[in-house]
Amino acid sequence: MTALASFGRFLYDFVIGDDWTAAVGVVVAVGLAALLVHAGWAGWWLPPLVVVASLSLSLWRGTRGIDAE
Repeated sequence: MTALASFGRFLYDFVIGDDWTAAVGVVVAVGLAALLVHAGWAGWWLPPLVVVASLSLSLWRGTRGIDAE
């Protein structure tokens, strides 16, 4: 059971990492893109847009409060 728990912790750190909101955003974007494609619309544009937005938000939150020198 220790190996399984270790793998679970590794997988959590690999997927979630430092910012769980970015991971959730990507999962939601992929799901919404799948729904768009299922409805007959082009959904390829949504995941890249969400990745750029979530990365920008993550960087903004990470650098907030750090004084520029």
